[in-house]
Amino acid sequence: MTRAIVTHDLVKVYPRRDRPWWRPAGKRPPAAPAVDGLSLTIPAGQVTGLLGLNGAGKTTTIRMLSTLLRPTTGSATVDGLDLVRDAREIRRRINMIAGGERMVYARLTARENLWYFGQLYDVPRARLTARIDELLALVGLSHAADQRVEQFSKGMRQRLSIARGLINEPSYLLLDEPTLGLDAPIARDLRAVVAELARGGVGVLLTSHYLAEVEQLCAEVHVIAAGRLVARGTPAELTALTERQHTVEITLAAAGASADQAVQALAARTGAQVTADTDEQLRPRYVLRHRHDLAGDLATTVVAAGGAIVRLEVTPPTLEDAILALADGARQPEAVAA
Repeated sequence: MTRAIVTHDLVKVYPRRDRPWWRPAGKRPPAAPAVDGLSLTIPAGQVTGLLGLNGAGKTTTIRMLSTLLRPTTGSATVDGLDLVRDAREIRRRINMIAGGERMVYARLTARENLWYFGQLYDVPRARLTARIDELLALVGLSHAADQRVEQFSKGMRQRLSIARGLINEPSYLLLDEPTLGLDAPIARDLRAVVAELARGGVGVLLTSHYLAEVEQLCAEVHVIAAGRLVARGTPAELTALTERQHTVEITLAAAGASADQAVQALAARTGAQVTADTDEQLRPRYVLRHRHDLAGDLATTVVAAGGAIVRLEVTPPTLEDAILALADGARQPEAVAA
């Protein structure tokens, strides 16, 4: 059996509790599902991204997979174990780290927090003592091990939450904005830890608004909108789906009719949009926009026409462009196979 978290047509509908005074009983519209028929695979030994705009259903999905929420319909398995029927055993194999610092107890010390959560996960006492020291060192809190968490800064609390999420050496780690509020060095160290965990066989599901983090860590990304899967693929494959064009800007040392004609001819031949103006030093500047990167062709064309290039800059479409287009419903492409 291939080790993975697998969901099939997962649905979560939150019940409506409030009824406006002017709406008759029994006339309320049905609640919209927060997650709507979501089918995902999160393999072991890989970081998988789950991206979408706010309200897309990312946190609800993670809370269901962590057994904190029960699905309305659909199914999910963790290494073949049913998410509902085998919830107790699944909890031994997974853990979750969420952005913010509210997943630890303020009146306990850092060490006491980790000891408490380690006991909840039945970590053997002999192993737990060493594990706590390892994790405190990992997140840079060894010096504050015996301080109460209520004295911690926001960043220190988030670092302790990270240690808590690793206390049981989970087979699967669910990360919901894990670097939110962290200083750059600590965030960098956490990314290194996540990558190392994946290399060691841990399956990781990551949601993050830091798309550079996603591109660095994720082998595959799922994009959801309104609780539905709208695209799946590597970061590069998803970026290629966007309608946004490559922008190539070239500045020449001096004006010349031959170079200008060559640029205009290239634009006409390729169908690129071209604009021409001058920079602050009145040197000729051209900007070409096309679905493909024309930088190489443009440079070759200009040089062949006798032009001298001062500056050449390419701005490709980004993963953010793709996520915004997909999640906003600007495109509804078929799923991309990884």
